[in-house]
Amino acid sequence: MVKTEDLIDAQGVAGLLQLRHANSVSTYLRRYPDMPRPVLDLGTGRPRLWLRPQVMRWLLARRPDASLVGGER
Repeated sequence: MVKTEDLIDAQGVAGLLQLRHANSVSTYLRRYPDMPRPVLDLGTGRPRLWLRPQVMRWLLARRPDASLVGGER
């Protein structure tokens, strides 16, 4: 079961990854095949949602020093 409080949009993912723009998340999806994919993607110009724990695990695997990004571990 998905907890709604774990869902984040591209802006939230950008914040966790310390990216300046939410649009940069699309670049990361193309650049890094192992990056978590959205659990909800309603198509072009529509919302995409990720699970925060998946994004955090991916980030910590790539950059172990990022443990304080997003204020959680």
